[in-house]
Amino acid sequence: KGEDKMAARVAGWCRRMVVMAAARSPRAGLAIATRLQITGLGTDNRTGLWQQCRTLHTTRSCRGLEDFFDDPNNWGEPTVKSGAPWTAKQLRIKSNEDLHKLWYVLVKENNMLLTIEQEAKRQRLQMPSPERLKKVERSMARIDSVLQEREDALRLLQTGQEKGWPGAWRRNLFGQTYWYKFKEWPIPWHLNKVYRKKRFYTPPFVDIFVRRRIENHLRIKNRAKKKESAQKKKISQASAS
Repeated sequence: KGEDKMAARVAGWCRRMVVMAAARSPRAGLAIATRLQITGLGTDNRTGLWQQCRTLHTTRSCRGLEDFFDDPNNWGEPTVKSGAPWTAKQLRIKSNEDLHKLWYVLVKENNMLLTIEQEAKRQRLQMPSPERLKKVERSMARIDSVLQEREDALRLLQTGQEKGWPGAWRRNLFGQTYWYKFKEWPIPWHLNKVYRKKRFYTPPFVDIFVRRRIENHLRIKNRAKKKESAQKKKISQASAS
């Protein structure tokens, strides 16, 4: 009932506009009446009003889930042309509003590329132009770094502090370096039992385990690179045959 009343009100307003325009100029009134008849707003029918509301969308067109897929012209193509990633020099001359818009454009492109990558894995095929995903990731990382630079510069100008929270780089008992944030205590540090229990140093016998942890990390990274290169070689051989 409420929707019917609203549609009737809109139709009444449209008729009043036609009458007022016709009183001033018959041609203007005829043009407005023709447009309203085409859209359906000049009648009590709610279809025209619903069609007008459907044109409001955040993207260029109401495509829905099709935004997660590439352009149909690129389907089945082994390579897809793409531009270079955004550089930090190009991003620094843009405003925060432009960077915000560009960030959501890259998020949308990243989701689309991840969908293509998953579909290629399901079909056991090579993703067309997989370097596009890295370009998007690099651009997003550079946008994040540019915004962080601006935030650090503003904080340094206002408060004189380089970090968002004052602190210092320290090492724990396991040889890991981390950022320790300073806190306010009601008593001096040499009288604080909780603070004195913390250990901000690494014993000498832990150094060998630190080296082994670094070696293990590099070994896992090298193994992953070899596995990825072997998979690419198998895919290229299968596509060639």
